[in-house]
Amino acid sequence: MPLPAGVYRADHVGSFLRPKAILETREKVESQAATAEDLRKVEDEHIATVVREQIENGLQSVTDGEYRRAWFHIDFLQHLAGVEKRGHVTSTNVTSHGMTPPRLVVVGKLGHPNPIQVDDFNYVNKQVEAVKASSGASQTVTAKVCIPSPTMVYFRGGRDAIDSDAYPTLEPLFDDIAKAYQAELDDLYAAGCRFVQLDDTNLAYLCDEGMSKEAAQRHGKTPAELTQQCVDIINASISKRPKDMTIGIHLCRGNFRSQWFAQGGYEPVAETLFKGLNVDVYFLEFDDARSGDFSPLRHLPEDKIVVLGVMSSKKAELDDKEAMIERLKEAASYCPRGLDQLCLSHQCGFSSTKEGNDLTVEEQWAKVRLEVEIAKQVWGDDLSQ
Repeated sequence: MPLPAGVYRADHVGSFLRPKAILETREKVESQAATAEDLRKVEDEHIATVVREQIENGLQSVTDGEYRRAWFHIDFLQHLAGVEKRGHVTSTNVTSHGMTPPRLVVVGKLGHPNPIQVDDFNYVNKQVEAVKASSGASQTVTAKVCIPSPTMVYFRGGRDAIDSDAYPTLEPLFDDIAKAYQAELDDLYAAGCRFVQLDDTNLAYLCDEGMSKEAAQRHGKTPAELTQQCVDIINASISKRPKDMTIGIHLCRGNFRSQWFAQGGYEPVAETLFKGLNVDVYFLEFDDARSGDFSPLRHLPEDKIVVLGVMSSKKAELDDKEAMIERLKEAASYCPRGLDQLCLSHQCGFSSTKEGNDLTVEEQWAKVRLEVEIAKQVWGDDLSQ
């Protein structure tokens, strides 16, 4: 069975370390010493470079490195009508840096007044074609768009973060979220995008005992009910996507300056996640003991793929090649079709926020090259098969 279009044996979650010039210009914009147009010009220049670097280092799924974002989710969701950023999320899980994520609130009827990612996709796709034309590369390369999961709109804030005049009950909000995502996927498809990845922390956080209890208290539902609710909202949001648009989902346990937020194996959500969520591919974190064992993969249907994040983007040193291969083989023993249902990646991006993880750009690309080398040893030179 072939891989879904746009998925490769050596894959990645999407973000790369931000160039200094982008960070400096972003700060100038915040202090009104530069304009948004100034920032976009700098981003364009460096996105062209990171597209070329991804292809040169062996990746065939290519993103803009999330260079246009400070946060993996906030910068997208603020473009929805009725959504604002106010304050910070309250949680017992706080990083050693003292950071808690920004809090999103729904202040009015939620809507999708304009395409959000289309211009960004068009620019990346143009750069992909330019690199292929100049290098004469014959391999398939796919421009991937990463956007936050629909659950990121409401889950962390709960009822208190949703205006009761706009939404006396939550079902109409969930309907409006789904309609907004359907519209965005329609716009992206019309622009030529064929692979969209949803980035979701909430299903992963429901695997963490402490965070799961917090969520249950915040929403007045059991963790199992919340899992099903998340799955239902995502399914509704992607229900009208064309058959030739691949949808993936990344379950993230937090990734801020090499620190994670949540821990716990996937067992609490696994059956609902694998059998109930209508996506094509799962990007899952398995880089250390906090992720649990591979046994939840026994619930994986035969027609779905897992991009196994056994390599780490959080540390500077290279992963052990033979250890990674053994981990892949161990995971394959739980999958109905074995290694054929698996791909390889790092557990998360290298820079889910603008701060980035604690490694250098050179170390980042060395990790990517090692990943490609491992994938070719396991699956062969054609990473699209």
